[in-house]
Amino acid sequence: MKKLPAPLLARISWRLLPFLLLMYIMAFLDRANVGFAKVAFQADTGISDAAFAFGAGVFFAGYALLEVPSNLIMHRVGARMWMCRIMVTWGLVSAAMMFAHDQTTFYVLRFLLGVAEAGFFPGVILYLTYWFPAAHRAQAMGFFYFGAPLAFIFGSPLSGLLLELDGMGGWHGWQWLFAVEGLMAVAVGIWAYFHLDNRPADATWLSREDKALLQDILDSEERAKGGHGHSLLAALCQPRVLYLALIYLLIQASVYGVVFYLPSQVAGLLGTKVGLLVGVVSAIPWLCALLAAWWIPGHAERTGQPRGIASLTLVMAAVGMAASVSFSSPLLGVAALCLAAAGFIAVQPVFWTFPANTLAGAAAAGGIAFINSLGAVGGFIAPIVKNWAEGFFHSPAVGLYLLAGTTLLAAALVLGVRARLAPALAAPSAA
Repeated sequence: MKKLPAPLLARISWRLLPFLLLMYIMAFLDRANVGFAKVAFQADTGISDAAFAFGAGVFFAGYALLEVPSNLIMHRVGARMWMCRIMVTWGLVSAAMMFAHDQTTFYVLRFLLGVAEAGFFPGVILYLTYWFPAAHRAQAMGFFYFGAPLAFIFGSPLSGLLLELDGMGGWHGWQWLFAVEGLMAVAVGIWAYFHLDNRPADATWLSREDKALLQDILDSEERAKGGHGHSLLAALCQPRVLYLALIYLLIQASVYGVVFYLPSQVAGLLGTKVGLLVGVVSAIPWLCALLAAWWIPGHAERTGQPRGIASLTLVMAAVGMAASVSFSSPLLGVAALCLAAAGFIAVQPVFWTFPANTLAGAAAAGGIAFINSLGAVGGFIAPIVKNWAEGFFHSPAVGLYLLAGTTLLAAALVLGVRARLAPALAAPSAA
């Protein structure tokens, strides 16, 4: 794999990655802030635990439905216009959550939030393939994944503080939370239109020589992928794509089985209501996830063992999830949540190198979006399954035990990735 000269890599990284990171912070904050609003929101609206679980998850139904068409549109019209559209519309819908005073409105707005945000994440993964050769892709994706933990490191105290504005201006605290954080996304979306360049050829901040060198490396990698995977329909039907989609579904089930309930879980460990204190303590697991997302993808890239490292990282997440509901000690409970968050965040940039390094053209746009769509199904079912299991077994711990088990299954499936991808990797030489 060819590498870019260090100065050129640094120039591209500093131009694109901090801004993409900011966008992801906004995305994750606006899809997960319902977890902070949970207790106060339910108290004010009378929405049940089952209705909350369905509303939290139905976001992913709208998200999954439009992932593939959204990513194909971005592939055609460019990231500049399409990322702006995605962020502005999702920010407006997120802000409108302040009007969700009943169960039906809650369901509709959460569904529309998924529709509006559809295509953002796979769009960024695809966008990174336009700018970063394979040799640098894992670390670039790892940096992008800082967004999820940073959304909670900074967003958790912000969300807790906004909840404490309860009564100000005649609004509930959860209304302030949705309004402020939604409009922040709108502002970043407008900024995206002026900041992003669609392709290296459009970048006025690169010299002609740098553009030619970068494009030459990217083009040679596309040619090395051969003819396989360039047809969208063929890509979506390939066993390796379906196999990766199943793994990602299980990973996302573990992520959102924790994310939507982490603030209330921390509040239970501390014996207090969700507010600024819970927000600060809830940020600690995400600080650990940030460190893991910085180190683990780079380590996987340096050692050339992405499969084994990804599998071990998922095992760590599973152990943390199960242990977090096995201790009554706040210190041990939060420490276990640190393991869980670090594991399921850090494994994802490693995972995304598998499809990004084997799919090309329209197949990359559609295949990456399809895999992410199946992941969204995991995010949809996780809160519902967790709530069902806890009710059926009359135990608040069994839901996370169940999700820890599915995370272990994902760890086992990751070990089979190389065998599943081998035909694709061999195709160019066989042609």
